[in-house]
Parts: sequence; structure tokens; C-alpha cells
Amino acid sequence: MSLINKMLQDLDARGSAPGAAAQTNLKSVAQGRNPSVVAIGAAAAVALALAAGVGYWWLKRPAAPVPAGVVMTTPVKLTRLMPPEVVDDLPPPTPIVEVVAAPVAEPEQEAATEPEPVRKAAVTPIEKPRRAVRVAVAAAKPVAEPAQAAPARVQPLADAGRQMTARQRAESEYNRALASLQDGRVGEAIAGFERAISIEPRHEAARQTLVGLLVEAGRKGPAMRTLQDGLRLDPRQPAMAMLLARLQIEGGTSGIDTLMRTLPYAQGNGEYHAFLAGALARDERHREAADQYQAALRSAPGNGVWWMGLGIALQAEKRTAEAVSAYERASQSSNLTPQLRAFVDRKLELLSR
Repeated sequence: MSLINKMLQDLDARGSAPGAAAQTNLKSVAQGRNPSVVAIGAAAAVALALAAGVGYWWLKRPAAPVPAGVVMTTPVKLTRLMPPEVVDDLPPPTPIVEVVAAPVAEPEQEAATEPEPVRKAAVTPIEKPRRAVRVAVAAAKPVAEPAQAAPARVQPLADAGRQMTARQRAESEYNRALASLQDGRVGEAIAGFERAISIEPRHEAARQTLVGLLVEAGRKGPAMRTLQDGLRLDPRQPAMAMLLARLQIEGGTSGIDTLMRTLPYAQGNGEYHAFLAGALARDERHREAADQYQAALRSAPGNGVWWMGLGIALQAEKRTAEAVSAYERASQSSNLTPQLRAFVDRKLELLSR
């Protein structure tokens, strides 16, 4: 604008000169050039200056804001607003489940209803975030897998702990049966011990307690069957064999077969040898009874009752001298009852005649 103003000022200065100066100028022009040509040149210069000023003002004017609702229709300009590199610069998504639930299908449906230039421009800013979401979900999978696998590790705890073995289940039934027995519920205790040995037949504590309760209740038949089942599984149980043999003897049988099956596993057990000797003596197998008494006395030489039993077996075998010696050892012991001591004294008096 300063150029246009200068040109206007020059023109004003030329047109407003006084008197002679103006005439002098006019004369020189008239003398050298055509006046119409001079006027046309001046007008062209003025128009050129005006055009230059308008162009300068147009270039320097501030950009007008785009009115609301106006959509840019040039695809190139819009696609350059969001280059593909922007997706790569996205921060790594945190492994949160909500990221997976981000809707990605709706923008495509909305874009489908827009004009073609706008839809092409919208593909870039929508499609890139969708790929970024898929990448984020794939990156979050290794972190989310332990959280999904956690219920599998907890599953055994949610199902009442680790799976119990048969022995552990039998022990649990045995403990509950003992609690019932302590509370005086004998029927429940018997049923509990039966369940324990049905789960684990080799649970000897449950079997022995069950037998004792059955015997006390007068149920000798079930008690004998329970003992026989236990010895059939494992004959290496002298106490159970002795109890079964006692019940058999009370039932009218000798019980010797039961005792003989377990005898190999009762070596050195004085009580067992003496019990077997008494069963053999009642069955009039005195020689074998004497052998078993002698085996029992090797473990307890001061037992007067066993010396007396040995004397009876030797006397039945007509081994009188050995019988007298056995009676004398019995008489010298201190564990005879008065009745047994009187019996031994009578035997000594009879054999001394």
C-alpha cells in the first residue's frame, strides 16, 4: 500500500503544480509526445500498482475459520492428517480386559453411509486404531493367560482339597467312629469302624476295635468273621489269631489250626507259645504241648503257671522225673495263686510216693 500511496502522491504533485511550471510541463509534453499516449500510460501504471497492492493484501490476510458443517472433500488432504506412523507411536496398551471390548465395527457402518470422498478419508483414522487394538490384545494375551490358568490351580482347593487316598479316608472314618464311641454312641461307632475297614481292609486298629465292640455286644459270629477276614489278608498278627482261637474254643472247636497258621510269625512270643500249648493240651496232644511250654519258658523262665503246665504235659507223657522237676520250679515261683499252689503241692506229693 505504501507503493500505491507514493504513486498517488506523485500524480497529485504533478496535477497540482502552479502557473508557469504547469504550462512548461504541458508544453514539453506537447512538444515531445502525444497527450493521449501519456494519459493511457499513466492509467496503466495506476492499475498495475492497484493490482499489486490487492495481491499483497490477499496473501497477507489471516485465514478464515472453516464454518461448522463444511466437510473437506479432498481425500489427499484428509489422509495426510493422520499418517500411518502415528499408530506405531501409540503407547503400549495395558493388559486390561476392557481393551478387548472396545467397539470397532460401528465406525465402518457409519462410514458406509457417507459419500465416497469422505469414506475414503475416514478409513485411515479408523482402520489404523483397529489394527492397533488387535495388536494390543495380542500383546496382552501372555499377561492374561496366568490369570485364566489360576482357576485351574485353585480347582483342587475348591473341590475339598487334594484327593485323599484310601488309607486317609479310612483313617477319617476311624477317627469319627472313635468320637462316636467316646460319646457313647456304640451303634454309630460299630458302623464307622465297619466303613473304615471296608475302605481299607488292612486298617488293623479299626478291625481290632470293631472286634472288641462286637465281642462285648455278644455278637461273636460277626466278630469271628471279622477276625478271619483280617488274618486271611495278613496272617502275621498273633494277637488277632489268639483272639480268634479263644472265640473258637469257646464255640466248641480247638482253635489249633488258627494258631498254627500264625505260629511262624510268633517266634519268641511267650504268651503265644503258652496259649498254643494250652490248646494242644486240651486236645490231648501233650508232647506238642510240652514243646510249646518249653518255648514259652525260654522267654520268661520265672513264670510259675507255665512250669505247672509243662509238668502236666510231661506227666501225661509218663515222663515223671521231668514232671516233678517242672512242678518244683512252679512251686518256687511267686506268681501262683493259692489255688494253683495247692494244686502243684498235691501233684508233688502224688509223684513222690
